[in-house]
Amino acid sequence: MTDCPTLSPITDDEWPEELADMLDGFAGGLNVYRTMAHHPALLRAWASLRDHVVNRTVLGQQGSEVVILRTGHRLGSRYEWAQHILRARKCGLADERIASIAESVEAMSPEDALLARAVDELYDTARLRSDTRAALTAKFGIEGVFDVMATVGFYSSLGFILNTFDTPLDAEAQAELDADPFPRR
Repeated sequence: MTDCPTLSPITDDEWPEELADMLDGFAGGLNVYRTMAHHPALLRAWASLRDHVVNRTVLGQQGSEVVILRTGHRLGSRYEWAQHILRARKCGLADERIASIAESVEAMSPEDALLARAVDELYDTARLRSDTRAALTAKFGIEGVFDVMATVGFYSSLGFILNTFDTPLDAEAQAELDADPFPRR
């Protein structure tokens, strides 16, 4: 068995020249993308899907955060869970609501339960049940069904990267959580 090197997030000094235009944008802002910068072509290709999933989803900010948090929870991704506690708070989710996302769907509001159930079904069976798909369509339209699946897929890939390379939480995010701790789950 060979030792596998760890991949630390790339520093500004090590930043790949072919990604120079991305350093001051989303890619340079978070350790997950600084880790992904070890594969410049993948990070560049990632940008368009990231823009849609993060900024243009029909799920809205809060719905998107519910899907992302449930995905991070299912993956056991400490980074995604912590980073998205902060994003969820910024878009108006209370800590009690955020904490419920890591619990059974019965502990959630109906809309959160629908989104969490969709994440669970995708993890458990690699598809949405017809009643879940119908409920998502009624609430968000067919584009929302696609956005749920794309968000789960996108953040699952990020979670795999984060978990595989033990990417550390960004110092600013850790400081923010230290200043305003999230209740233990």
